[in-house]
Amino acid sequence: MNTAAHRSIRGTQITTTDQRKNPSMCQHQPACPTADSADREAALLVAFHPEQGWSLLCNGVLLFEDTGELLPDGQIIAPHRPLGTGSVVRAA
Repeated sequence: MNTAAHRSIRGTQITTTDQRKNPSMCQHQPACPTADSADREAALLVAFHPEQGWSLLCNGVLLFEDTGELLPDGQIIAPHRPLGTGSVVRAA
């Protein structure tokens, strides 16, 4: 059940609800992968702050430079950097 509270601030009617809905930030076609899909990191960047170590994707995912993620529903995805060193290239 979705209940709503109505109040007026200086003549402006404001409606608040106890159920929050996240409008999709992805307005382009084809649409980006959703936040709950396996390829969610392929979504387009909305905001990029390398000095702070995070990026916001258009599907609402906060992507951190350590490869950790925060999903729009509050779920935390632990960093998932590759553990092996087989692909590391060293300078001569």
